[in-house]
Amino acid sequence: MRSFRRPVLPFFRPLEVLSEWPRSASARLWSLAATSLAATVLAGAAFAPAASAFGPSFIGGLHTVSPIGGTVPGNGDVNPYGIVVVPRSSGALVRNDILISNFNDEENLQGTGTTIVELSPGGGQTVFSQLKAEEVPGCPGGVGLTTALTILPDNYVVVGSLPSEDGSAATSSAGCLIVLDPHGHPVQTIAGKQINGPWDMTAATFFSFTDLFVSNVLNGTVEHGEETTFGGTVVRLTLQTGMPGPPRLVAENVIATGFPEKTNEAAFVLGPTGLALNQFGTLFVADTAANRIAAVPFAAFRFAPAPNGGLTVTSGGSLSAPLGMTLAPNGNILTANGGNGDIVETTPFGFQFPPVDTGAGEGGLFGLTLTPDQRGVYFVNDAENTLEVLR
Repeated sequence: MRSFRRPVLPFFRPLEVLSEWPRSASARLWSLAATSLAATVLAGAAFAPAASAFGPSFIGGLHTVSPIGGTVPGNGDVNPYGIVVVPRSSGALVRNDILISNFNDEENLQGTGTTIVELSPGGGQTVFSQLKAEEVPGCPGGVGLTTALTILPDNYVVVGSLPSEDGSAATSSAGCLIVLDPHGHPVQTIAGKQINGPWDMTAATFFSFTDLFVSNVLNGTVEHGEETTFGGTVVRLTLQTGMPGPPRLVAENVIATGFPEKTNEAAFVLGPTGLALNQFGTLFVADTAANRIAAVPFAAFRFAPAPNGGLTVTSGGSLSAPLGMTLAPNGNILTANGGNGDIVETTPFGFQFPPVDTGAGEGGLFGLTLTPDQRGVYFVNDAENTLEVLR
């Protein structure tokens, strides 16, 4: 949910983008060795002596929840999911405003929401974009906007679509990523075999290239219904950005496989959701169905996918169906519990601090992100269709 500059650690990564470096045997071996090293480092977390070793909690110092404004636009769309703060003004985008995508229509049918609203920090609302299926002909199934929402360096907005014909996962389609210009007009779609139910997304930029990390939840899910299958993936899409015109897709790689996923009557689908990339190149994933946080080491430049849903950072404890994810200023992982409305802070080594109750309740939380001053957390309250802030 959070976009930032990609770490410079992978010094040879731009070569892969520029020349579309093949998956050589040496590259695959290097990736496996790197994964093994990361596994050793993370495994050391089991011997962490005490919470004090990780410094103070970020959300432990936040105590007040305040409403910002409503997220229901004029067409009645509900169930706010994705959230991102506008980094700079351009077109209809105003710096420090908050974009929010709606997953349901006015009849509360899931996978049929078509709007992205823009809220000012004071609560004023405008509609940034209202999409129609005929405007995105390259998107299988049409429009049903998900939590996958980010803003590229040149202020193009990318949003995920996982559409449904009647509000059920049984009639859902593969969907796509929709690229919008700064005025909210669709200009491009990104679809294909690697994009199958784009559920959430984060982004990182390196010079004139931006990586989109996208979690996918429909690989075999509909066929198995509420029986758990392990087809969930995370895909890295490399875009050339900062050039005249829309971004250009130059590479795509599956970087993690084997996440559990299944349909769910109340939640539509359960699978890998929130994503956050830290400064060391580790991608964290909210593994909703397994009630854990996973790690994909060296996500920005790995060539072989991490199997079995990556490495487990933490599971159980205060986690309760983690959905949205972002990183705190101290590098810790913040996740939104779909099961009880708590925000949970976890260190990269798996220690969980006491959670903070937002009051949203079961099914109330989804997307979250930091405020521009990094002293609070914006989150959507699905139960009330509002944007709120924890300070």
